[in-house]
Formats: sequence, C-alpha cells, structure tokens
Amino acid sequence: MKRSGIANLPLHHGYVPVWLAERMAKLGLVITEHILQDFGKEEYLKRLSDPFWFQSLGCVMGMDWHSSGITTSVLGALKKAVNPLSKELGIYICGGKGRHSKNTPQELYLYSDKHGLDGAGLARVSKLVAKVDNSAIQDGYQLYLHTFIVSDEGGWTVVQQGMKDADATARRYHWYSDGFTSFTEQPHSGICGVNQGKIIDMTALEAKPTKTAILNLCTEKPTAVLAELSTLSMPNRHYVTANDINLKRLGAMLWLTHEKRPADFDELLLLQGMGARTLQSLALVSEVIYGTPTRFDDPARFSFAHGGKDGHPFPVPTKVYDETIDILHKAVQQSKLGLNDKKQAIQALSNLAFRAEEDFIAKDNLDELLERERGNAWRYGGKTVLGDSMPPVNKQLRLFD
Repeated sequence: MKRSGIANLPLHHGYVPVWLAERMAKLGLVITEHILQDFGKEEYLKRLSDPFWFQSLGCVMGMDWHSSGITTSVLGALKKAVNPLSKELGIYICGGKGRHSKNTPQELYLYSDKHGLDGAGLARVSKLVAKVDNSAIQDGYQLYLHTFIVSDEGGWTVVQQGMKDADATARRYHWYSDGFTSFTEQPHSGICGVNQGKIIDMTALEAKPTKTAILNLCTEKPTAVLAELSTLSMPNRHYVTANDINLKRLGAMLWLTHEKRPADFDELLLLQGMGARTLQSLALVSEVIYGTPTRFDDPARFSFAHGGKDGHPFPVPTKVYDETIDILHKAVQQSKLGLNDKKQAIQALSNLAFRAEEDFIAKDNLDELLERERGNAWRYGGKTVLGDSMPPVNKQLRLFD
C-alpha cells in the first residue's frame, strides 16, 4: 500500500441545507450506480480510497470546494442513498461522524450475517484502523469521523477524519483492502491534511527498525519522517482562483459544451436539445465517473458543475443540478434494460472534452466566467446558505442557454 497524497482541509463550521443534502444524496447515488454498472464494486471502493477523486466528487456535488465539510457531507449523503439499496448494489456504508462512528462494529456484524462475511474480522479492522490513525500516527489530529464502506464480496475502504483545534485544520485518512498486508507498515491508500513535517509515524516503512528495537526493550526514542507525497493543498480562503484549477481543462470543456455544441458530434446526438449549462455540469460529472486518476489533481475545477453552498465559486444552480440527476438516473434505468445509448453518450461527452484539450489554448478569463455564472445564477434556481440568487441590477450578461 502507498499513501496517495496530502491535502490541507480547513475546518469550517456550519450545516448543509436540506435542499442541497437531498440533491447530494440523489447525485451520489446515480454516480455510484454508473460506476458499479460500468466498473464494478472494487473500482468503486478504490476510488473512494483516492483522496483526489474523493475531493473531486465532493466538489461536483456542490459542497464547499475546499473545506473539511466535504468529508462528512459526502459520506453522509452516500450512506443515506446507498444503504436502502445495499442488497441490489452490493455496497454498504457503516459508521459516520461522532456517536455514529461507534455503531460501526455492530453495523458490520449485521451486514456480514446477511452476506456470509467475517463480521468479527471486519469489526477488528474497524477498530485497528482507528487505533493506528489516533495513536500510531501522532500528528496532532483527533479522529471524529470513521466511515467503513464494505462490499458483499468482502472488499472494504475506510475513510477517517481528524481535527486539530490549534490551527483549525483537518486531516483525512484513506484505507483500502486490496493488497492489504499490514496495519502497521504503510497501510494507508492516502492521507489528506496539512503537512506537519516531522511527526511520529509508526506505520512508515522507515520505522520498522525502530519497532524492532522497541520489541527488544531498547530505550531509544522512536521517530520517523512521513514519506514525501504529492500534495493537494486546499487553502483557507473561500474564493477560487486560476491557480486552483487547470484552465486548459476547464476552458476546453466550456468550449465544447457552450460553443461547439453536441450537434456537431455524432456521439452526442442523444443529448441534443439539452441546454449548454446542463451540458457543462454533465461533462464534469461524466469525468468523475469515467476519468482516469490523473484527471483529479485540480479538484476545484469540478465545483464548476454545481457551484458551492457558500456561493463560491458561484451559487448552486438547482435547476441544472436536478436536470443532471434526471439524465443520469434515466441512463442507469435504461442500461438495466439493455439500452446503453444514453450512457454511452454521457461517456462520450467526457472523452470529447478530453480530446478537445489537445489543441485548445487556455485564456486567463476566470473572472469573466465567474461573473457570468453569478449573474445568471438566478435563472438556474441559484441558491446558497444565505438564500436564493437575485437578478443583477443594471447589468447585461450573455446567457449560456
């Protein structure tokens, strides 16, 4: 196993409004269904164990693009939507935030009894990963969230998050069962949080001699240094800047969905008649479903699907959000009947956006795009935690649709 990254997640307090929580659950479910249908349960677990993909998922679902709240809200939405269909999907989500985390062993026992899994073994895994991240890795973070995602085939992913009150930051830990050999030697698939420099990490391979020395009653103090990781740094500011996103990727997708339009592509004839703004959201959701791991190193870009509840990068366009969910849901239902045309068209949208990047020259026009999105937000049912978007005063803005 290897750690796949570190990210800075500022702690933000607040709540997820009902109008967003309900949509997050619906979108999370249809994304889950698409991945399970096209790639299977192990791939779904693998993606949840990737810190960058997980962050991108939270952004495309309309949460605050950078905050620690992505972890709790995404996992809560998935648990609410996936568990009632666990028999059909073969995926079950246990635990959660605060007191809900303590229910994890019992939930694992109940699910295991129904599917012939080793409930005692899974419960032991749950307890050990919590112990490792709270004690074996002494990085100053106290766990407050523990979520265990398990399949009916016995595969699992664990996502945990801890907070550090001293600097108001959070760290997210990812675990994945595939190829898992040890709880005490580099077990994580990824750790997200502020890089603390030198910390005590008794799970690092470099700590193996130290652990041996401890077992031999050696008095030498054990210390280790975190391995050098690719870093995803999520800033404390709310607004999005050009440095947070890949402008070439974003620009090529906008050019495809707003200017070139799908009528020019045979692959997308089934999506004709759909507004350009909905195509923009659908293209980004499609990339979350079908994109390769290298496509998620700028997760803030995915907030351009459905904005954020705090108004950054723009208010959540609820009408567009609902239409995207409806399109994805219909594609899943048709696929169950052996009709895959619409699903293939959705996948083609992501592929075409990727190909469009080859010759696309990015422009530094992010401020113009944000002004347009915010100015048009009221037309798409824009909402934030502060209320509904209102029409701009004395401004003429070009509409996407």
